Amino acid sequence: MRNIFLPICLLCAIIASAQNPLRIPTPLYGNQFNLNLVMGFTPYFGQQTMTMGANGSILGPTLFLNRGDSVTINVINGLGHETTMHWHGLHVSPENDGGPHSVISIGETWSRSFKVMDWASTYWYHPHLHMHTNEQLTQGLAGLIIVKDSLEANLNLPRTYAVDDIPLIVQSRGFDSSNQFLVGTAADSFILVNGTMNPYVELPAQVVRLRLLNGSSERAYNFGFSDNRNFNIIGSDGGLLSAPVSTNRLKLSPGERAEILVDLQGNTGQSIYLMSYASEFLNGIYGAAQPGMGAGQTITGYSSNPLNGRNFNIIEIRTVAATTNPVTSIPTTLVNHTPWVEGTENITRTLSFRSTVTGPTAINGPFTINNQSFDMDVINYTIPLENIEIWTLTNSSPIAHPFHIHDVQFYILDINGVAPQGYDAGRKDVVNVLPMQTVRFITKFEDFTSDTMPYMYHCHMLTHEDDGMMGQFLVVNPNNGTHYEKEQNLAVNLFPNPFSHSANFQIELEANQNLSIEIYNQLGIKVKSLHNITEDNITLERGELNAGNYFYLIRTKEKQIQSGIFSIID
Repeated sequence: MRNIFLPICLLCAIIASAQNPLRIPTPLYGNQFNLNLVMGFTPYFGQQTMTMGANGSILGPTLFLNRGDSVTINVINGLGHETTMHWHGLHVSPENDGGPHSVISIGETWSRSFKVMDWASTYWYHPHLHMHTNEQLTQGLAGLIIVKDSLEANLNLPRTYAVDDIPLIVQSRGFDSSNQFLVGTAADSFILVNGTMNPYVELPAQVVRLRLLNGSSERAYNFGFSDNRNFNIIGSDGGLLSAPVSTNRLKLSPGERAEILVDLQGNTGQSIYLMSYASEFLNGIYGAAQPGMGAGQTITGYSSNPLNGRNFNIIEIRTVAATTNPVTSIPTTLVNHTPWVEGTENITRTLSFRSTVTGPTAINGPFTINNQSFDMDVINYTIPLENIEIWTLTNSSPIAHPFHIHDVQFYILDINGVAPQGYDAGRKDVVNVLPMQTVRFITKFEDFTSDTMPYMYHCHMLTHEDDGMMGQFLVVNPNNGTHYEKEQNLAVNLFPNPFSHSANFQIELEANQNLSIEIYNQLGIKVKSLHNITEDNITLERGELNAGNYFYLIRTKEKQIQSGIFSIID
């Protein structure tokens, strides 16, 4: 058996080390897009690996959108499994966002129409099915979204797709003995770029643009080139920076994107590698020598993975002759930013990341946000429309957590009290919060509201997300007052409003129904709940709630029927 096994292993090693031309996702343009989600097979190691894709066996097409356009995207679920589709980074209504509440059943078409309101940048799409996000993304279900706008169009930048403007979806994968993808493994020792193993790409000897997406489930990357040349970062998650940032390293955690310019002039006929300098990572980052901060804080199989704590190649760049109209210079300025200013915020929210266990196994979680694990039926925050908010993220766990929020882009205020530099100073929707680190960001909740459909926030380590490191929030319009479904005859009167602590607060129901009432403070934290109400009149005793503004939800067992704002004064 040993004599048979060794040649097979040697053959696999030879196949794995062979260079393969980079697969470039098909570009789609226009105002209507169809994404046919299918199961398929993709060859790795000379065998067939079962994969998922959109309009193909693995990954999906690149969708080109123009800011200001109205678009329709039809997602046809031919997977044989339920799924969802989230437009990561796009500012859309919660009904269009594709979170875990927007389940697409087997054989169903989920059709969403919206106006593109985002800055020119690189976004992406991926499934967001509760407890199955990692499984479906690992199988290959993801793709890029490139938004264009007039400001980007007026800059002298490379933008010929697949020639001098190259998408790079970087993902780590592990394979089992049957050559199938492993899910939730620390044996993710193979790097795929656009689904290609050991890829190379031919690029012209001029300034080229690389659009980097860390599409891995857990692994972070420390991008740089094999000759340690400098490159220029021009864009972060949500748009171009104010000016290019020259550097020789770029750290991206799962979910983050960046656009960089690389000057290949004078390199015709030469090859360089885009690499990850993981040996430079601090402990506590997935990809460093030690994934946890403390002694013994490790993950099963992590130390034997040859990628961890070591530098490795991602893709070979072979430089060929320049094109007929090459870009040969780097712009000195890009776009203007007007971040929201600290001191204008309506509220500050504090989120703490912790493990549910202690000791050496704490690094494996499950992890919580504010000691809460995700519950589909619990709204963690209720946020008034137009609120400017500061969110303070504190990581008390032994491993880094890339925090992602839906609906909005934000600006980082500081990391452990230090103002952000370079890439971190741009518009972001993911920030990696290292162990024992505090990050503060500021954002504004604009344009979209819903009393029933929430947005999500979560760790983009997909194993952590699927285990419950996620919460959800409603954005509501406080100017709407109370509203309800009149056909159910369930109008509610709350009086007096505002009321003082010297008087009791009355909730009068016009119909005798089995209801529940939930009351949230300005932080979106539930402070009181009443269930199985059948009385026509409810009294809240004086002193039960502190002075301030409150948001209430009234529900039947089946659905929410009314919401509104009330105030308590001293």
